[in-house]
Amino acid sequence: MSEKIIHCDFLIIGGGIAGLSAALHVSHYGKTILLTKGKTGESATEYAQGGIAAAIDEQKDSPLYHLEDTLEAGAGLCDKEAVKILVSDGVNRVKELIKVGAQFDKVGETLDLTLEGAHKHRRILHAGDATGAEIERALAAKLLKEKLVDVRNFVYGKDLIINEGKCIGAHAHKADGTEEYEFLAPTVILCTGGLGQVYLHNTNPRFATGDGVAMAYRAGAEIQDIEFVQFHPTTLVGPEKEGRRLLISEAVRGEGAILLNTKGEHFMPKYHKMADLAPRDIVSRAILEEMRKTSSDHVFLSLEKIEKEKIKKRFPTIYETCLEYGIDITKDKIPVSPAAHYAMGGVKIDLDGRTNIPGLYAAGEVSSAGIHGANRLASNSLLDGLVFGRRSGIAAVDYAEKFKKENPKLLSGFKRQRAKTIKATLKKKEIEDLRLKVRKIMWDDVGILRSSEGLKTAVGELEKVDKKLQFTPRNEFEIELKNMVLVSKLIAKAAFERTESRGAHFRTDFPKQDDRWKKHLIYKSK
Repeated sequence: MSEKIIHCDFLIIGGGIAGLSAALHVSHYGKTILLTKGKTGESATEYAQGGIAAAIDEQKDSPLYHLEDTLEAGAGLCDKEAVKILVSDGVNRVKELIKVGAQFDKVGETLDLTLEGAHKHRRILHAGDATGAEIERALAAKLLKEKLVDVRNFVYGKDLIINEGKCIGAHAHKADGTEEYEFLAPTVILCTGGLGQVYLHNTNPRFATGDGVAMAYRAGAEIQDIEFVQFHPTTLVGPEKEGRRLLISEAVRGEGAILLNTKGEHFMPKYHKMADLAPRDIVSRAILEEMRKTSSDHVFLSLEKIEKEKIKKRFPTIYETCLEYGIDITKDKIPVSPAAHYAMGGVKIDLDGRTNIPGLYAAGEVSSAGIHGANRLASNSLLDGLVFGRRSGIAAVDYAEKFKKENPKLLSGFKRQRAKTIKATLKKKEIEDLRLKVRKIMWDDVGILRSSEGLKTAVGELEKVDKKLQFTPRNEFEIELKNMVLVSKLIAKAAFERTESRGAHFRTDFPKQDDRWKKHLIYKSK
């Protein structure tokens, strides 16, 4: 395997909304390299259907109302200052998106704002049911137009490089393992997205294997709130593509769709005052209970209260995809059940994206500033990446300037301490089997409903898998599996330690919220 050493001023790992937002800022201040595991645009941002939340309607809404809804959904664990930044900066960031060409749906000349679960005001901007893809298109188009960023597709970040306590780059591989790189930079911004693929059923792209959390943890970064994994209540039950279920956007319920059990009963009103628009954790558990009562693997989502033409216009992707499975959502009910969707926890950052390691920043789903608390408010994820991607970029520029003055030889004098390479004895099929085993363990024992017994079992089984992985990973499959096992163990251990139920974390043996646990769990490697 050949090796290359490449210098730059800013290294960004991940090409979703957070990575693109960071790149658009830092690229004006120095050489910027952006690494993506797949093609540009292949990220969770691309699959975000519902929209982006912002209190852009000054007549009927305000950032204060958005703040209140976010704090309420977060079940007591939101960082209020972080949320204030999200909802106030978010309005300007969304207006900038529109200026650079993002095409959001309108009624005449007015933005067509919609409603989603736990929002009390219409503040969701959308582009049909492919909002994330439209935002990514607009940001990528601006990035390509400016020609200031060196984008490296199909390159996997493997491990961060730490020298004298500072992060000065990352080891990376080509996906096929044929080439190895050392990217050296004064600042690294992690924007690697989520970890949904550690669960058997999820809505995430195949690449969402928790790489950023794993890399940061191994490097000594603090990991916060990792036990809080949000399950989306409504995903299509049926064949899955690349280990991912089709998400049926919450915006569908925002437009009037309702949940029915297999007996045809509208059940959500008995679980919450907001009925079908209750917070996601409540809807997910209600669906599980109805599935148990009816001995079924699904409930139904009925769109009969929405006009047929509106369905086709507002939800074209969902409409067309469901047709592929023989479901015409203008007249057929959609079989749905919950699946893993979003990580509220991640690499702990401050209000400017800084981690506890100088030179290392993070933004988007890989990070945790305490914005989402124990349960993310719908459509705040894209806003998070947009706002904190840019903030991390601003802070990284300031740090890089000081770094060059104070540490001029730290990069040029860096010499890699090579560890002994341990060859893998597992074949690709064995790696795939272990990946599936991890996903089943997490689904069965660290899912929507958790208990002491199940969590102990999960940790024990994950440790057994980990013992089989004592080798130096050399390709995408080996790197991802090692990261998935590490992140899964962190989730399971944190879920075991938190002996209460709060937001997306529900313990059947500790079913009530406990004020003694109104705190963040933080993990750091020894």
